[in-house]
Amino acid sequence: MNVLVLNSGSSSQKSALFAIPAGDLTEDPLKPLWKNEIEWKPGEENRKSAIRSLLGSIWSGPKAVLSGPEQIHGVGHRVVHGGRYLFDPTLLTPAVEKEISDAAKFAPLHNRSELEGVAIIRDLLGNVPQVAVFDTGFHRTLPPAAATYPGPYEWRQQGILRYGFHGINHQYCARRAPQLLKADPGTLKLISCHLGNGCSLAAINGGKSVDTTMGFTPLDGLMMGTRSGSLDPGILTFLMRESSGSAKQGSKDLDDTLNHKSGLLGISGVSGDMREIVKASKSGNERATLAFDMFVHHLRAGIAAMAASLGGVDAIVFTAGIGEHSPEVRTTTCEGLAFLGVKLDSAKNADSKADSIISVPDSRVIVLVIAAQEDWEIARQTSQLV
Repeated sequence: MNVLVLNSGSSSQKSALFAIPAGDLTEDPLKPLWKNEIEWKPGEENRKSAIRSLLGSIWSGPKAVLSGPEQIHGVGHRVVHGGRYLFDPTLLTPAVEKEISDAAKFAPLHNRSELEGVAIIRDLLGNVPQVAVFDTGFHRTLPPAAATYPGPYEWRQQGILRYGFHGINHQYCARRAPQLLKADPGTLKLISCHLGNGCSLAAINGGKSVDTTMGFTPLDGLMMGTRSGSLDPGILTFLMRESSGSAKQGSKDLDDTLNHKSGLLGISGVSGDMREIVKASKSGNERATLAFDMFVHHLRAGIAAMAASLGGVDAIVFTAGIGEHSPEVRTTTCEGLAFLGVKLDSAKNADSKADSIISVPDSRVIVLVIAAQEDWEIARQTSQLV
């Protein structure tokens, strides 16, 4: 089965094609036959033209891997927010698309972009089965005490809840880690650290998410590349009161500041990219050093909180861009987790390979690096449903 995966952003399109054999798909991830990413100026016509050009390279040109569009048997879409009612991978129908549209009030840029991608695929490929895989779905198992915010109870009734994000990759890590450890997934207490431009932790007990750092939106939790993470809400009400503009403009400015001008970039003034932060810090840039130290401080505190939610921890997974490629972050973070019994192997950490153990044999908590595999997880779930 040839499964196309679309990860639609507000101004970019990531896509991959997998040829999936029949049978058990729980072992090592497959490499895609084809993979590509493009960017464009926002707008449905621009998106349609870009996706048409992108997909055309699958069956025409020097890098073609299929003879024609009829060889695509299913399309899987990453949908950021499933709202209150959509959790499991779901075949797209008009009713499901309406639910995704209704959930766009929680994630307007992402959900609308993803629905545009669905419509464009239908236009280009006809009635090929399309499947929505939800980034919030894995966290549906959060207990009420973890999912409910301590505001008025009416917030919960309105759908103001901790939804959590990065669920597709957290779910993949929850499946992959027991394979690498040759452990029973039903008994494993795991902390998955998805550290990229966006960052979140998940406390996973027996394969189920029981706590996570992102919340009602992907702005909550850890310090990130350009996002603030958790803040005292009084800061926001203070800034709104002090704003000289209209409430609407003040809200828009705050949203832009918190999402695009904060985090590593806001503190360092250098970049939201951890590689640039580390480089600048080693060159003596004090603001970059502060940004690095803050990132690790919040990460350690978050891991300790997840361990408390689990009542202990067997393994910690580092995944995604920073998690996989920054030995400095892993070293400094784990040094502060010695009280949990974490001991890194410095040589393995410095030369870490994807899907490997980087702790010493007598470490009470095993530490792994696992390559993020969102595209593969979407393709795997799509093939099973189709």
